[in-house]
Parts: sequence; structure tokens; C-alpha cells
Amino acid sequence: MHLLVLTERSGGSAELLPGLEFLDHSVQDAPLQPDSLQAMRRCDVVLIDATVDLRRAAGASRAASLHEPARPVVVVMPEGALAAIKVTWGFDDWLLPQVSPAELETRLRLARDRAETDQPQRAANVGDLVVDEDSYQVRLRGEPLDLTYKEFELLKALANAPNRVFTRELLLQEVWGYDYFGGSRTVDVHIRRLRAKLGPEYEQMIVTVRGVGYKLVPPGQRTHRGPEDLEEEASAAS
Repeated sequence: MHLLVLTERSGGSAELLPGLEFLDHSVQDAPLQPDSLQAMRRCDVVLIDATVDLRRAAGASRAASLHEPARPVVVVMPEGALAAIKVTWGFDDWLLPQVSPAELETRLRLARDRAETDQPQRAANVGDLVVDEDSYQVRLRGEPLDLTYKEFELLKALANAPNRVFTRELLLQEVWGYDYFGGSRTVDVHIRRLRAKLGPEYEQMIVTVRGVGYKLVPPGQRTHRGPEDLEEEASAAS
């Protein structure tokens, strides 16, 4: 299991939860601040240090509970502060810093397992298009499409919010990450490839919003790509 621990302690997770030393998990320490939540994509459980600053811990817990992708959130706090904890923090479980290794292991495992059990089937359906996050497969009229990882992630982002306009910058963050330094033309190139793989009948589902970005429109709501789409695509390709 990979754990993300948000803490401001100088000794990091080893100081916050000594019991972790006896468990076979990979642990990533990060500051107790919003930017650290970007690492949630690579973790199984998020642990938040509420032993020093309750206000910041509560804010981090709420932010983590609303973050995508969703991950179980466990708050670590001293016994004397338990009266201050509230359900509005959005946490899944809580721990005392001096928790035994056996209890720590059990609580972490149960938090992860509950999250996996409660998670609905992650598949976006837009007309004849099905984007299945669990199998990493896209089907069009029941037939699988051969997409690269980035093409899949790009189509998934669009399909999870049909008719929502995504700027190129937002798509770069969603698919390539905050540490990607390439330009927005990368998005345009992948959009062209996606349209080609969708084929002439369905390529019009991905609509260019002039000067902004792209959106995915269910079949029947869009019958053709207008001149503004073609003009912008030609500019991006040049």
C-alpha cells in the first residue's frame, strides 16, 4: 500500500506515526498544504496530521475528500483534540499517534477496502461511447478502440463531463500533470488523433470551442463541425 502523509513535523511520518516503521508500506511525506494533494493520484490512503494545527488539518481533510481521484482520508490527532473533530472534515477514519502497528495496519487496510467496495463502477457512457476507467478500455458501439494511455486519459476527462468546455491548460493539468512543461499544442495533436480513431461518424463528438479548448458533445446534439472548428484545427496543426 502506498501512503501519502501530509505533515509539517520535522521528523515527518516517522515522528507522527512511529508504528509505520513496523509495517511494509511505501510512505511519501508531503507538506500540509493544497499543492501536496496532487500526489493523491499515486497513493492508496491519505493521512493528515492534525496534531499541531487543527484548522489547517481540517482544511486539508476537506480538500482531500473532494479531490479527484478519490482516496480514503485518515486523520491523525491526539486524544485531547478528539472533541474538535467534525464530520464536515470529510475524513473516512481517525487514528491516535501512538496507535499500535497491528491496529494501524488494520485501520489502513479497512479504509482502503471500504473505499474500493463503495466505489461505483467507473464508466462514462456518452451515447455509443463507453469509457471504462477500471479496464482502461474505450468501446464505440461495443467495439474496442486502440488508444494510447494519454489518448485514453484525454477522452476520459472529456467524457466524464459531457458538454463541459475544457481549456487546453486544464486538459494539460488533468492528463499530463502540473509538472509538464510542454505547450498546449500537445493537446491539439492528441485531439486530432482521437478524432481520427473515432472515425468520420463520431469525430464530431469532440467539438472545438474557438479560442478556449474542447468539449465532448453526445451524438445528436451536434451534427457538424463548423468553420471555426476547422480554422482553429488548421492553425494548431501549422
